[in-house]
Amino acid sequence: MTNYTKTTIYIGVTSDLQTRIQQHRSGENPKSFTARYNLKYCIYYEMLPSITEAIAREKELKKWRREKKEVLINKINPEWKDLWAEIKEW
Repeated sequence: MTNYTKTTIYIGVTSDLQTRIQQHRSGENPKSFTARYNLKYCIYYEMLPSITEAIAREKELKKWRREKKEVLINKINPEWKDLWAEIKEW
C-alpha cells in the first residue's frame, strides 16, 4: 500500500486481500499505520500458497531497503497505478 504521493510504502499480509484493502481505503482503524499515513493505494501484491509462506515473504520484504522494494514494484507495476479496480473484480 502507498499514499497519493507515493512517499510511504506499507507491506502487510492477509488471507483476504479484497477485504483488507477496503479496510485500508476506508480508514476503518484510524490509529493504524495505514490510516495515519493515508495509505489507500494497492500498488503490488503477491499470492502465495500458504499463510506460512506469506508471513515469511512479508518478513523478508520488510527487511529490504526502499530502493529494492521499488525495483520489485516496478517490474510488475512500473506506473505504480492503484490495482484496486482489478482486485475488487475477483
